[in-house]
Amino acid sequence: MADEKKQLLIVTGMSGAGKTVVAHDLEDMGYFVVDNLPPTLLGSFWDLINNSNDFHKVAVVIDLRVKSFYTDLLDEVNSLEDNGNVQATILFLDASDDVLVARYKETRRLPPLANNGKGRLLDGIQEERHILTPIKNRSNYILDTSNLSTKELKKKLINAFSDRKRQPFSIEVMSFGFKYGMPIDADIVMDVRFLPNPFYIPELRPFTGLDKRVFDYVMNKKETQIFYHKLLDLLETAIPGYIKEGKEKFTIAIGCTGGQHRSVSIAQQLARDLAKKYPVDITHREVSRYIRK
Repeated sequence: MADEKKQLLIVTGMSGAGKTVVAHDLEDMGYFVVDNLPPTLLGSFWDLINNSNDFHKVAVVIDLRVKSFYTDLLDEVNSLEDNGNVQATILFLDASDDVLVARYKETRRLPPLANNGKGRLLDGIQEERHILTPIKNRSNYILDTSNLSTKELKKKLINAFSDRKRQPFSIEVMSFGFKYGMPIDADIVMDVRFLPNPFYIPELRPFTGLDKRVFDYVMNKKETQIFYHKLLDLLETAIPGYIKEGKEKFTIAIGCTGGQHRSVSIAQQLARDLAKKYPVDITHREVSRYIRK
């Protein structure tokens, strides 16, 4: 990793165009992000990054605080590149005037150059746009966020700046016991405590749903068959929609009282059926509690 080339991405642009959202997305993509770094500190900051092996993808968000910032920014970028320290990539975020006005009204905030609330919103936006013209002309990427949802914005960032692009979609099927607490990271939780319980069959009680006798007892019941086919149909209908929305990991939690019999059996069958179309991992959270040592 010490020989990995370091990347510097400078994020700037119109106030209200989405720099905060982009900063969070870049962090999700593995960037070390510094927000509102004064441009005059960019050279010193990059020297620290260069002397560390801990950071390889770095993004700096530069916002308009005083008018001289953008003159300073161009000077600092030129200095870095002239010294051969780094080839900086500049991402400029833009949006139309009417969209920016609407966003400011929605958040009840003012653009930096709105004259402390005494001037018109549009006047402040247009003055800022004029000041930012030189850095916009120097930018490698100009991204107009006017008509982008947060999901669409993230997709464009991934396509432009992520090494891994996008993780393939996968499913985790989990069994659990309600008496040990619900999983907090599940996307769907299904309660199967209404199904016939092998716990009340003495010869089945010591075993788990991984045992064929328990599995067959649960899955061969008429109630189970009706429920299971409806559940599978529901999931097969919903999962393509989650993929379309950009979901990468989808967790389905199946719970019964103790996480020993019914939830394990249903989870086993569900994992088998979903694995015909998708990559599937299966986790039985409580099974280790019931395995004799």
